Amino acid sequence: MKYIKRAWAEIHLERLKENTANFTFAVNHGRKESENSEIMCVVKADCYGHGSVKCAKYLQDDAGIKYFAVSNLDEAVELREGGITGDILILGYTSPVYASAISEYGIIQTITDENYAGELSESAKTPVRCHIKLDTGMTRIGLRYSSPEEYSHAVLRISRLKNLEIEGIFTHLCVADSKDPDDVKYTKNQIKLIKDVKDMVLQEGVFLKHCHFLNSAGGIFYSDPASTLARLGIILYGLYPDRDLVLPFDLCPVMEVKAVVSQVKEVEEGVCVSYGRTYVTKKKTKLATVAIGYADGVPRLLSNKGEMLIKGKRAPIVGRVCMDQLMLDVTGIDVKEGDIAVLFGTSGNERITADDIASLCDTIGYEIVCGISKRVPRVYL
Repeated sequence: MKYIKRAWAEIHLERLKENTANFTFAVNHGRKESENSEIMCVVKADCYGHGSVKCAKYLQDDAGIKYFAVSNLDEAVELREGGITGDILILGYTSPVYASAISEYGIIQTITDENYAGELSESAKTPVRCHIKLDTGMTRIGLRYSSPEEYSHAVLRISRLKNLEIEGIFTHLCVADSKDPDDVKYTKNQIKLIKDVKDMVLQEGVFLKHCHFLNSAGGIFYSDPASTLARLGIILYGLYPDRDLVLPFDLCPVMEVKAVVSQVKEVEEGVCVSYGRTYVTKKKTKLATVAIGYADGVPRLLSNKGEMLIKGKRAPIVGRVCMDQLMLDVTGIDVKEGDIAVLFGTSGNERITADDIASLCDTIGYEIVCGISKRVPRVYL
């Protein structure tokens, strides 16, 4: 493994398949086969830092996934040119000037509002496949009106525009990962709204192949056969939509980040460690310098409060995390230059997850895995 020289991220592809299988079972449990929601894997942001083409190809070829979601046109084209033949939905905005490219690559574009639909229609020379986004409460992008009737009328108007092939409508559940009673009510109202719109559009003779509203948390807690697709996002990568959630199956974190020890030294009591002298040894201490830092994606907020795993034991991060390196207190651990330290992953019987790190940094696991920088090679297992 030629990358084991400094710092690297191990991507366990088979865990993608396991997480997908568990989610699929949870979403469709108890339904008739004809009512099952198909899985759409969300592979935007370079598969949340895991590597888009490698992961998407594995999901397509080994897990049988036919639907993928990305953030933008560049991500979609990368997947097409990387061998992804299934449907690819761009979840966000694409300038209408790229209508020909969207059509050429057979990509599905999100319609964000009526003005945008008109601009895309005028720019398109050949049919563009589209899903219309309904803003039912996220207040980000999408059509926003005050009644189901107004939504349905807008969908009908857009469906009549030239060179737009309207294949579906969708929305995003913004608090499906919350068990707060008000949030539960809010989510149910979002779901009811989009289902009402779909029914009204159908009554007007417009068939929609897809109506989807289930995300990772929604698929677990609000499973509904009315959602033809279930968009599998953070759970795909083995992380929690919210770290306080209890899920009906165990998650398998797909990414593990590791680095080598570059130097080991013993220092006396009263020695300052790293920038700013924020840490001073309280006794004779063995320090290990590890070749990974905030330029690699280690949050600087872990300074003096995070840990790494080494030789199956937890070692505190001492002093400030540097751009390319950090220091561990490895007193009592048999550590030498070249040994492997784990930022998140497993070592012996110990485990640290990206969610654990996120908790220390008052953020979410999404940000931790997305933040592992490009200079950290991905090794696919």
